[in-house]
Amino acid sequence: MGLINKLFGGSSEPKEEKVLPWIELSSLEQLDVIKEKSKSKTQVIFKHSTRCGISRMVMNQFIDAYQFKESDLDLYYLDLLSYRDVSNEVGYRFQVMHESPQIIIVRQGEAVAHASHGGINDIDLSEYM
Repeated sequence: MGLINKLFGGSSEPKEEKVLPWIELSSLEQLDVIKEKSKSKTQVIFKHSTRCGISRMVMNQFIDAYQFKESDLDLYYLDLLSYRDVSNEVGYRFQVMHESPQIIIVRQGEAVAHASHGGINDIDLSEYM
Protein backbone atom coordinates (compact mmCIF):
# COMPACT_ATOMS: atom_id res chain seq x y z
CA MET A 1 0.00 0.00 0.00
CA GLY A 2 2.93 2.36 0.72
CA LEU A 3 4.20 2.07 -2.84
CA ILE A 4 0.78 2.87 -4.31
CA ASN A 5 0.43 5.94 -2.08
CA LYS A 6 3.87 7.16 -3.13
CA LEU A 7 3.09 6.62 -6.81
CA PHE A 8 -0.23 8.44 -6.64
CA GLY A 9 0.71 11.25 -4.29
CA GLY A 10 -0.69 9.80 -1.09
CA SER A 11 1.05 10.36 2.20
CA SER A 12 1.04 8.37 5.41
CA GLU A 13 1.37 11.60 7.37
CA PRO A 14 -1.88 13.43 8.02
CA LYS A 15 -2.11 16.79 6.30
CA GLU A 16 -2.64 19.72 8.65
CA GLU A 17 -5.97 21.32 7.82
CA LYS A 18 -5.79 25.03 7.07
CA VAL A 19 -8.61 27.02 8.67
CA LEU A 20 -9.61 30.33 7.13
CA PRO A 21 -11.24 33.19 9.06
CA TRP A 22 -14.66 32.54 7.51
CA ILE A 23 -17.64 34.62 8.56
CA GLU A 24 -20.87 32.76 7.90
CA LEU A 25 -23.16 34.76 5.63
CA SER A 26 -26.66 33.69 6.59
CA SER A 27 -28.88 36.78 6.76
CA LEU A 28 -29.97 39.58 4.50
CA GLU A 29 -29.02 42.14 7.17
CA GLN A 30 -25.39 41.12 6.83
CA LEU A 31 -25.38 42.46 3.27
CA ASP A 32 -25.87 45.99 4.64
CA VAL A 33 -22.94 45.39 6.99
CA ILE A 34 -20.76 44.12 4.13
CA LYS A 35 -21.61 47.15 2.02
CA GLU A 36 -20.78 49.55 4.86
CA LYS A 37 -17.58 47.75 5.95
CA SER A 38 -16.38 47.70 2.33
CA LYS A 39 -15.80 51.45 2.57
CA SER A 40 -12.78 50.81 4.79
CA LYS A 41 -11.87 47.14 4.27
CA THR A 42 -12.16 44.70 1.39
CA GLN A 43 -15.08 42.29 1.76
CA VAL A 44 -15.01 38.93 -0.01
CA ILE A 45 -18.01 36.65 -0.47
CA PHE A 46 -17.40 33.01 -1.38
CA LYS A 47 -20.60 31.34 -2.60
CA HIS A 48 -20.42 27.57 -2.28
CA SER A 49 -22.75 24.71 -3.18
CA THR A 50 -22.34 21.93 -0.65
CA ARG A 51 -23.72 19.38 -3.14
CA CYS A 52 -21.31 20.15 -5.97
CA GLY A 53 -18.00 18.35 -6.35
CA ILE A 54 -16.57 21.12 -8.54
CA SER A 55 -17.50 23.71 -5.92
CA ARG A 56 -15.73 21.62 -3.23
CA MET A 57 -12.62 21.24 -5.40
CA VAL A 58 -12.43 24.98 -6.14
CA MET A 59 -12.96 25.79 -2.47
CA ASN A 60 -10.15 23.45 -1.44
CA GLN A 61 -7.82 25.08 -3.96
CA PHE A 62 -8.82 28.52 -2.68
CA ILE A 63 -8.13 27.47 0.91
CA ASP A 64 -4.73 26.01 -0.01
CA ALA A 65 -3.68 29.22 -1.79
CA TYR A 66 -5.13 31.68 0.78
CA GLN A 67 -2.39 33.72 2.45
CA PHE A 68 -4.07 36.71 4.06
CA LYS A 69 -4.59 37.81 7.66
CA GLU A 70 -7.93 38.74 9.20
CA SER A 71 -6.82 42.37 9.21
CA ASP A 72 -6.40 42.30 5.40
CA LEU A 73 -10.01 41.54 4.46
CA ASP A 74 -13.25 40.02 5.69
CA LEU A 75 -14.00 36.62 4.19
CA TYR A 76 -17.65 35.52 4.06
CA TYR A 77 -18.81 31.99 3.37
CA LEU A 78 -22.27 31.57 1.85
CA ASP A 79 -23.82 28.11 1.72
CA LEU A 80 -26.12 28.99 -1.13
CA LEU A 81 -28.30 25.90 -0.74
CA SER A 82 -29.12 26.72 2.88
CA TYR A 83 -29.48 30.45 2.29
CA ARG A 84 -30.88 30.74 -1.22
CA ASP A 85 -32.64 34.05 -0.42
CA VAL A 86 -29.31 35.55 0.67
CA SER A 87 -27.60 34.21 -2.46
CA ASN A 88 -30.28 35.77 -4.68
CA GLU A 89 -30.00 39.10 -2.86
CA VAL A 90 -26.19 39.12 -3.21
CA GLY A 91 -26.62 38.99 -6.97
CA TYR A 92 -29.24 41.72 -6.94
CA ARG A 93 -27.46 44.13 -4.58
CA PHE A 94 -24.03 43.77 -6.14
CA GLN A 95 -25.28 43.39 -9.74
CA VAL A 96 -23.55 40.06 -10.30
CA MET A 97 -25.17 37.15 -12.11
CA HIS A 98 -25.44 34.06 -9.90
CA GLU A 99 -22.90 31.31 -10.45
CA SER A 100 -21.60 28.54 -8.22
CA PRO A 101 -19.01 28.41 -6.94
CA GLN A 102 -18.42 32.14 -7.06
CA ILE A 103 -16.29 34.79 -5.43
CA ILE A 104 -17.32 38.44 -5.21
CA ILE A 105 -14.98 41.21 -4.06
CA VAL A 106 -16.73 44.26 -2.61
CA ARG A 107 -15.06 47.68 -2.19
CA GLN A 108 -16.72 51.03 -1.62
CA GLY A 109 -20.14 49.37 -1.61
CA GLU A 110 -19.81 47.77 -5.04
CA ALA A 111 -18.60 44.52 -6.56
CA VAL A 112 -15.24 45.39 -8.07
CA ALA A 113 -14.48 41.85 -9.25
CA HIS A 114 -16.08 38.45 -9.40
CA ALA A 115 -15.33 35.05 -10.84
CA SER A 116 -16.66 31.53 -10.85
CA HIS A 117 -15.33 28.01 -11.10
CA GLY A 118 -11.61 27.88 -12.03
CA GLY A 119 -11.50 31.67 -12.42
CA ILE A 120 -11.83 32.04 -8.66
CA ASN A 121 -8.26 30.97 -8.11
CA ASP A 122 -7.02 33.26 -10.86
CA ILE A 123 -8.10 36.37 -8.93
CA ASP A 124 -5.29 38.08 -7.03
CA LEU A 125 -7.04 39.34 -3.90
CA SER A 126 -4.05 41.51 -2.99
CA GLU A 127 -4.99 43.80 -5.91
CA TYR A 128 -8.16 44.77 -4.05
CA MET A 129 -6.75 45.62 -0.64
